[in-house]
Amino acid sequence: MSTEFACFDLDSVIAQIATAVGANAQQVRAAVELLDAGNTLPFIARYRKEATRGLDETALRAIDDALTAARELAARKQTILKTIDQQGVLTAELRRQIEQCSDKQTLELIYLPFKPKRRTRATIARERGLEPLAELLWKQTRLNRPRHEVLKPYINPAKEVPDAEAALQGACDIVAERWADDVELNQWLAQQAMGFGHVTSTVKRGKKTDGAKFETYFDHRESAKRVPSHRFLAMQRGEAEGFLNVGVQLDDEFTLGKLRPRLAHNRQFEFHDDLLRTVDDCYTRLLLPAVASTTLQTLKERADDEAIGVFAGNLRQLLLAAPAGPQVTIGIDPGFRTGCKIAVVDGTGKYLASTAIYPTAPKNDVEGAGRVLKDLIAKYNVRLIAIGNGTASRETDDFVTGVLKSLGSDVIKAMVSESGASIYSASELAVSEYPDLDVTIRGAISIAHRLQDPLAELVKLDPKSIGVGQYQHDVNQKQLQSALGREVESCVNSVGVDLNLASPALLSYVAGIGPKLAERIVEYRDANGRFDSRAKLLKVPKLGPKAYEQAAGFLRVRQGAEPLDDSAVHPESYGVVARMAKSLSVDLRALVGNAALTSRLQAADFVDKTFGLPTVADIIAELAKPGRDPRSEFRQVKFSDGVNEIGDVRPGMLLDGVVTNVTKFGAFVDVGVHQDALIHISQLANAYINDPSEVVAVGDLVRVKVLEVDVERKRIAVSRKQAMPG
Repeated sequence: MSTEFACFDLDSVIAQIATAVGANAQQVRAAVELLDAGNTLPFIARYRKEATRGLDETALRAIDDALTAARELAARKQTILKTIDQQGVLTAELRRQIEQCSDKQTLELIYLPFKPKRRTRATIARERGLEPLAELLWKQTRLNRPRHEVLKPYINPAKEVPDAEAALQGACDIVAERWADDVELNQWLAQQAMGFGHVTSTVKRGKKTDGAKFETYFDHRESAKRVPSHRFLAMQRGEAEGFLNVGVQLDDEFTLGKLRPRLAHNRQFEFHDDLLRTVDDCYTRLLLPAVASTTLQTLKERADDEAIGVFAGNLRQLLLAAPAGPQVTIGIDPGFRTGCKIAVVDGTGKYLASTAIYPTAPKNDVEGAGRVLKDLIAKYNVRLIAIGNGTASRETDDFVTGVLKSLGSDVIKAMVSESGASIYSASELAVSEYPDLDVTIRGAISIAHRLQDPLAELVKLDPKSIGVGQYQHDVNQKQLQSALGREVESCVNSVGVDLNLASPALLSYVAGIGPKLAERIVEYRDANGRFDSRAKLLKVPKLGPKAYEQAAGFLRVRQGAEPLDDSAVHPESYGVVARMAKSLSVDLRALVGNAALTSRLQAADFVDKTFGLPTVADIIAELAKPGRDPRSEFRQVKFSDGVNEIGDVRPGMLLDGVVTNVTKFGAFVDVGVHQDALIHISQLANAYINDPSEVVAVGDLVRVKVLEVDVERKRIAVSRKQAMPG
């Protein structure tokens, strides 16, 4: 018998995806063909608008995800069909059911009766020859014989069936397992659980003290369909750490009231009462644990999707935070006993010098530290000072403020997040970048770089260590890594990358490149000097035409031989720009960055068989402002003087802060006291909002009013809406 099955119908998949993403089938088909040809999402979104009729990156991601899921489902169908076929029980109807199934949960339910099982009570009963008796019970047809006559032939002490009751029990076990394998029954129960069931959480015996942080969930119950992702993940974490038992509760009386007449349907059957008891046993022993497991898995997947979406959104905001710019910068990694580590970097991020100062307790060498800082500012013409927001940050900030005030300096000082800096400074990448420097100095360098260009520095970290997630260690790690990696790729390509300054870490996220090619590009640059054109990329070993096509438009060559190389115009479109310049009777260089000239161009005049109106319009917009950075203008937060620790915070205070994390239940704000404050969703805006991301984003500067302070538990509750004027 053939073991190849028709499990993947591309036309059908395209139609389903088109409906799901709100596009037409032609758009989806074009996107699928481009993806299958090895094109990246950023490249398709930016440079293949004609083919997809303008699908943006969000729609393309949805198509990519749906296509991957459809192919994974098809592969699973293929495996299941082969397995059942090898058992010799694959019927035409069963094959049709599997091939037409569009849901992975239903697919697994169809497969359940054929799945190899551990040795169950039903398995043992079959071994004892009780299958024929089970078949009689299953049919529920009146036998018109006394019970003992029906059961007598199945009594066999040699097979451990000593009496009629043992025979009946074994047959009922087989019936119970057959019911438990019924697809429709499992689907109905799953619907009951998700629609009307409750998630429950109870504390394990003897774990109240050690598990105090999960006290909220010691005796907790809430609707399965309404449980928020953060609460579900918190319960799951409590269970994983051994403090909680998490389960699913149904209305047993209602459910059994529906199951009993459905399964034990013939009240005239001689064994009707026995089957009623079997229904109860099947529900309690088999169906309920299975549906609880399925429901918890469904809720976990839903919570993972939501939490990963929150994390990805926060990460995007952080990566696209405004850069302070390519200026000489001092990075300070604050500390008390070990002092403040200082690193100076130039406008390109190159390391210049480092030292340590001790302006804070216990040494309190404010005068000596001041002299060192003033000397560094003067010697290197420092324009920016970045202070890490960890231990001793406010004390260090006060010290630096005093130094700058005494100098009458216009140097810009800003607090930056240290999240992940210690991980980076001890990493292989940091060692390779600064092999001769101490780990603490690498941390100070990273802090300086984060102020100059957050994106270029943060790409050196595993996105999970940046600290803007919600239960990031509890969600599906493969899914999380994929989502965050794609978000970083999107951010890097939307900003563009300087080919001659970018680190391998930054280059690796450029469309079509990846880590290995990034290393080769840097090695080639180190050996041969700066790239004077994009075209020189083709000289890099193993960087072929396809990688060049994907990457070129996102790479910038400053002051190169070709002026368009410092723009988002793709090399494949350079001929269009040449025609534009010719139409205006100007040199091509005169057109780049000249909004007055580009305003005279009409996109429709340059449309041809290769380049449609969307691409030509993009080219004209890019020529007007070539290489424009989409990130906002740099701003800094000014923390309140005299409020340095949580003990300084009082209810009623108005404080300025910066949003560090956005979750489904609110936003966290750094108000300069080493402990982020929480703005609950109800305190974010005067109007009702469904999601905090509607009104705030990571990096936003906000003013808040303090509502409550719990020093012992290190919790600060604040309100944004109560701090709003009027």
